[in-house]
Amino acid sequence: MTATATHPGPSLVWNAGGPYNLHQTLGIIGRGPADRTVRLNPGAAWLAFNTPDGPATLGISQRGTELHARAWGPGSGHALAGAPALLGSDDDWSHFDSAEFHATLPRLAREARRRHPAVRLPATGRVVDALVPAILEQKVTALEAHRGYATLVRKFGTPAPGAGSHPDVPPDLMVAPTPRQWAKIPSWDWHKAGVGPQRSATVLRAVGSASGLERLAQLPPADAASKMQTIPGIGVWTAAEVTQRTHGDADQVAVGDYHLAAFVGWALAGKPVDDSGMLELLEPWRGHRQRVVRMLYLSGFRKPAFGPRMTIQDHRAH
Repeated sequence: MTATATHPGPSLVWNAGGPYNLHQTLGIIGRGPADRTVRLNPGAAWLAFNTPDGPATLGISQRGTELHARAWGPGSGHALAGAPALLGSDDDWSHFDSAEFHATLPRLAREARRRHPAVRLPATGRVVDALVPAILEQKVTALEAHRGYATLVRKFGTPAPGAGSHPDVPPDLMVAPTPRQWAKIPSWDWHKAGVGPQRSATVLRAVGSASGLERLAQLPPADAASKMQTIPGIGVWTAAEVTQRTHGDADQVAVGDYHLAAFVGWALAGKPVDDSGMLELLEPWRGHRQRVVRMLYLSGFRKPAFGPRMTIQDHRAH
C-alpha cells in the first residue's frame, strides 16, 4: 500500500449553491447493492475507480450545501478535479424549473420536482467504467447483470486505495478492472459469472478501444452516443445508459429498455406503449426527456404489475 493511501489525501470543497441530495444524485452510478466500487452511507459517499494516473478513492461528505471531497491513491488529483462534475456542477435545471416550462410538465413530473428539488445529474467522465456494466445488462434482468458484475469485480478488481489502511475508507471498497484486466479475463470466468458469450465478446471489443472511448467524454452526449454505437454489440440502449452517467445527459432516453416504454406509457397516457410511443409522449420535453423520466421514477408511480416476467437466465449451468 502506498503512503498516499494510508494518510489523509488532498481535499476539495464544492458548494452546490442550493438544495442538494447526495444519494439521489449519485445513486445511478452504482450497479446494485453488491457493487463494491460505490458505497452510499448517510450523508456520505465513497467511490473507487481508475484514472489516467492510476486508481483513486474518492470520499464525499455533505454539510448543508457544501460537499467535502477527499481522495487517496495515485489518481487522487484527477479524481478531485472531476469531483464537481461528478456531483452535478454542470447540470443546469434552470430552464426545466422555469415557470413557463414547468407549466408544460405532466402532473407526476411537476409534483415530483417540487418534492425533489435537490437532485442533480452526475457526470463521471469515465466511459469504460459505465460501459462495461451496461453491456452486462443487455437483454437480461438487472438482478442477473448486477450479480455477474459484482462477481467479476470481486475476482479481478483491486482493493481501493486506503481500503483496509485508512479508518474512513470502507474496507471492502474495490476498483473495477482496468481495460487490460477486463481483456485478460478467461472465458470460463465470464461463464461462471453468468455472462453469456455475446455480452463478454462485446465487452472485449469495447475495452480494445478503451483509449478512444475515454475521449468520447469530451464530446457532446449525442455525438458520444453515436460514436459508441460504431462498436458491434453497442446499440441505442447501451449508449444511453452510458451517457446518462458519463455526461449527465439530460435528454437521452434508453430506447429498447425492457420496462421503460411501458412505465412511461402508463405514467403519461394510462396505457402501455412501445418505444416509438414513448418517444412521442416525451417529445414535448425534448432536451429534458431524461429529466422527465427521472422525475417520473421519483414520483413513486408504479405501472400495473401484470404481464410476463423476464426469465432469469443462468449461463453457468451450460
